[in-house]
Amino acid sequence: MTSEKMNTQNMSRFLKQVSQSHEKDFMVMVLDGASSHKGKELEVPGNIAIVFLPSYSPELNPAEQIWNVLRRDYFANKVFDSLNAATLQAEKGLANMGTNREALKSLTNWPWISAILMAK
Repeated sequence: MTSEKMNTQNMSRFLKQVSQSHEKDFMVMVLDGASSHKGKELEVPGNIAIVFLPSYSPELNPAEQIWNVLRRDYFANKVFDSLNAATLQAEKGLANMGTNREALKSLTNWPWISAILMAK
């Protein structure tokens, strides 16, 4: 899914896509307080639970670890001739990272997230 802007409708589409791609899994998605994440019309599939981070706390966001690895492994010492080239590189890196579930789990499954899963 690609979109020119992030809004509640596109966030709902994203959640649906993730849900369908991992229909046998229960996922906890950690989100910041962006308006597209909290809209009244947001549709959250049954196999996804959303946990909102406190304001101004990127250090609590496990997604930041994914971006750190993406920057280190797919963007370091590279120059791109266009935004499209950089976007394609990000898509390639994220797709490659997505093939290794255990590596992603080790980056993002922090103890406080595991505790939420155990409570469900």
